[in-house]
Amino acid sequence: MSTTPVPTSSEVEGPVGSKTGWVFLSITRIVIGFYFFWAFIDKLFGLGFSTCRAEDGSVEVMCDRAWLSGARITEGYLGSSSGPFADFFASLGEQAWTDWPFMLGLCGIGLALMLGIGTRVGMWSGCIMLAMMWISHSWPGEGGNTTNPFVDDHIIMIVAIIGVVLVELRYQAVGLGPWWRSLDVVQKQRWLI
Repeated sequence: MSTTPVPTSSEVEGPVGSKTGWVFLSITRIVIGFYFFWAFIDKLFGLGFSTCRAEDGSVEVMCDRAWLSGARITEGYLGSSSGPFADFFASLGEQAWTDWPFMLGLCGIGLALMLGIGTRVGMWSGCIMLAMMWISHSWPGEGGNTTNPFVDDHIIMIVAIIGVVLVELRYQAVGLGPWWRSLDVVQKQRWLI
């Protein structure tokens, strides 16, 4: 009775593991991307989730806190910073230019992760944005993290984004990544992967 040796992962063409696992890895990337993109849409139009919801629960779309209505998006969040960097982040929030990179970052990171294109750029941009948000609010106190001083949703998303994107560089079950990586410009400029 002869046994066939099990091939190693370097000898196997295509993904190793279950197809369902790879699909759920892609779904994880898409859901994280949607988390960023939804924050962009809500802040842009004031859809009543984190923007434009009154204390009584009513929603006024395009209220004065929507970005398209001229609201300062970063001012409130960064103004509530805690810890030793609170003054630095609060002063950033007072500057109008900070709204542009924040909003474009939310949109770009969200689209990159949802579509599966430019995921490496989306990964690093998302990690930087989430790390800054964590640093600005991770300290105990008013406006700070009250559940765990080390790990919160920002840290969990950083780890998840890195894990998903780096693994999916080999194989992407759902998304436009394979097509994107085949483009000449992406082949020549590998950082666009």
